[in-house]
Amino acid sequence: MLEKTNVKMLEKVVVRFSGDSGDGMQLAGNIFSNVSAGIGNQISTFPDYPAEVRAPQGTLSGVSGFQVSIGKGVHTPGDKADVLVSMNPAALKQNVKFLKEGGVAIVDIDCFKKSDLEKALFTTDDPYTEIGLKAQIVEVPMTSMVKAALADSGMDLKSITKCKNMFALGLVCWLFDRPLENAIKFIENKFAKKPAIAEANAKVIRAGYDYGNNIHASVSTYRIETDDIRPGVYTDVNGNTATAWGLIMAAEKANLPLFLGSYPITPATDVLHELAKRKDLGVKACQMEDEIAGICSAIGASFAGNLAATSTSGPGIALKGEAMGLAVMAELPLVIIDVQRGGPSTGLPTKTEQTDLMQCLYGRNGESPLAVVAAASPTDCFDMAFEAARIAVEHMTPVILLTDGFIANGSSAWRIPEANEYPAIKPNFVKPEMLEQGWKPYKRNEETLVRYWAVPGTEGFMHRLGGLEKDYNTSAISTDPANHEKMVATRQEKVNKIANNIPAQQIQGNADADTLLIGWGGTYGHLYTAVEELNAAGKPVAFAHFRYINPLPANSEEVIKKYKNVVVAELNNGQFADFLQSKFPMVNIKRINKVQGQPFLVQEIVEGLTKIMEG
Repeated sequence: MLEKTNVKMLEKVVVRFSGDSGDGMQLAGNIFSNVSAGIGNQISTFPDYPAEVRAPQGTLSGVSGFQVSIGKGVHTPGDKADVLVSMNPAALKQNVKFLKEGGVAIVDIDCFKKSDLEKALFTTDDPYTEIGLKAQIVEVPMTSMVKAALADSGMDLKSITKCKNMFALGLVCWLFDRPLENAIKFIENKFAKKPAIAEANAKVIRAGYDYGNNIHASVSTYRIETDDIRPGVYTDVNGNTATAWGLIMAAEKANLPLFLGSYPITPATDVLHELAKRKDLGVKACQMEDEIAGICSAIGASFAGNLAATSTSGPGIALKGEAMGLAVMAELPLVIIDVQRGGPSTGLPTKTEQTDLMQCLYGRNGESPLAVVAAASPTDCFDMAFEAARIAVEHMTPVILLTDGFIANGSSAWRIPEANEYPAIKPNFVKPEMLEQGWKPYKRNEETLVRYWAVPGTEGFMHRLGGLEKDYNTSAISTDPANHEKMVATRQEKVNKIANNIPAQQIQGNADADTLLIGWGGTYGHLYTAVEELNAAGKPVAFAHFRYINPLPANSEEVIKKYKNVVVAELNNGQFADFLQSKFPMVNIKRINKVQGQPFLVQEIVEGLTKIMEG
């Protein structure tokens, strides 16, 4: 075999797979990501799903993309790709804006016939010039080569054509020197019950890899650096899966059974799917008939002594509002997972935004305070699901966990933790001696204001809860005005006191800068990378990323008041900025906002901050 030529050494590289929604781009991207994570690369992925279901094949509206960055210091999927794989003209046209000038464009030339160009609304027979493509173009006859590789397989033409994504995967694995064995093992596991399909896909992956050897002189190849990583077992994990696993860990640490009552909704459904698989761990996951039933079943499970959760997206949060108020009034532990998407109404169900914050903070009738936390990355979904459960159980309150479509569907390399790396969760259970002290259902710990949890069946602690106001002392139904005001204030103060049991807000970047960039939730990677770039360019910026929203960390005011310029960047029209402004009116908060159903580009943050810093 000839030596590879034109090798580029990179700390990190970005690859984007694109094609019809039926071309298997998500699977090819996932396998490439998994293989890269397994050999020690950091990864960050961005599955970019089409908004239309079953759009006509080859049309612009049906294009599906999957972008992944691999290497050292990876915190985002990258603004632009070094390599773009396009399975048809529509995919190339829709994604050329994501390809770096001078990068590599790999196209299935078999699908660039005149009729294919017309479907993608090209007006000439030279698509590359028409879209201004400035790249190393690699025209690969993928379809015909896959047909040749599987000619003796006995498969029908439609099934053979479906294997094209594996040819592209094999070629990209060659391009970045990925071990084929790991990719093939992934395929064998995925199609374990369909050995013929597994064998065909493995054969096609090898054919794509071998094809790469034959074009070694016509395209740049890449060698990717790896980080020194902590020893352990690594895999890639997406945010929804990590959320489910975080709840399982929390149930184990609290010694409580785990219950999920949920209704399918994009992009949160995979939390339900993952927990439904975990009967072996004692998980009870129930698909209910609607959103209201989902949360009400979870409230019932919580009353019965379970670590209870429900999962949804923005529309489901709207429907669950009254039941959340019930959980606040009953003071029961409950985890409510909101995987945010573009909205209102059906909105942009396959796209990402941070548009539910105000709804989650205030979107209930009456005074209904509850805790709100937000995950910063796909792997952080594990930690923040654990934290949401810990706060819910130890403080007897509903907790909303905010993730979003970007981190829920995206994945990162993750070291599978040991159980002893996470603290025990200590429910505030009733104690037998409380019966002699005149226990009542709303009797509280006077320091934390957390009421004691009496699980039904505990001898002597029979009780009722409900949605009507209770007397502070007797726990009987009460309409006394002064008592109601006291109970409202008590429930609020109970949530406020959670700040004593969460970490202080940390500062990254240049803590001595005049400018502080603030973010929250799934924007972390893009904001952190922008801050790194600005500091490296001699433009000092500090960075505070909030994972605890309500209550805020106890030192939040001290942190924010320290800086001359305070800038909040978020994927909405300024909801967290408004929230902070209401908390700290003495600070003039500036904003960088984006509401396009897409994550930030690092360059957008760099340019926005530079403009603010320069006055």
